[in-house]
Amino acid sequence: MAETVIETHQLTKEFVRDAFHVVALKEVDITVVRGEFVALMGPSGSGKSTLLHLIAAMDRPTSGEILVLGQNLRSLNDRAIAKWRNAHIGFIFQSFNLIPVLSAIENVELPLKLTNLSKKERLEHATTALQLVGLGDRLHHLPRQLSGGQEQRVAIARAIVTDPDLVLADEPTGNLDAGSAQEVLTLLSRLNKEFAKTIVMVTHDPHAAHFATKARHLEKAELLPEGQVPADWK
Repeated sequence: MAETVIETHQLTKEFVRDAFHVVALKEVDITVVRGEFVALMGPSGSGKSTLLHLIAAMDRPTSGEILVLGQNLRSLNDRAIAKWRNAHIGFIFQSFNLIPVLSAIENVELPLKLTNLSKKERLEHATTALQLVGLGDRLHHLPRQLSGGQEQRVAIARAIVTDPDLVLADEPTGNLDAGSAQEVLTLLSRLNKEFAKTIVMVTHDPHAAHFATKARHLEKAELLPEGQVPADWK
């Protein structure tokens, strides 16, 4: 039986600011098993990025339960969450989030500075990760010397350099042209198929979702039943 790596029950996230009360996520139940590549789909404001951030422990739910890799995230304090996230989660941002003054290899090395690896070992791991994403010849290039697609591949290398249990991607092709997007999606598919990485990807693009093994749709903060898509979905 496949191992469950993400499980939520009645997961809810609300934002209250002054007189405004927004339900960003409402009573979501979702299960993801090891080895799946799940696309979270839906229009802007549907709650898909909120769900991803809760899975990554980058935000805390208002109510409900969330277990990731068997860990009840609501039971951890901020310090424990940071340590847990670095050990188990690789996060890929839409805007790359690379540090401009650091080279590709230095950006990829960053998560390893929180480990017990030596400097030599960190650089070896970072080099291997960059070679895996096809940038072995760009180790010492700064972000401004790379194309958008190459920057995102550096970001993917940074996300996988710690060999995380779970890779989370928030609109990873949103800032890329069609060709670069195809390369990034092919790389994510390869990480899933060849390296058995469990991936959860937020996207509004049906083409991107085709690279996943499963798609789940959110609409107005609610997760639709598996296999169901919004009535106006095209």
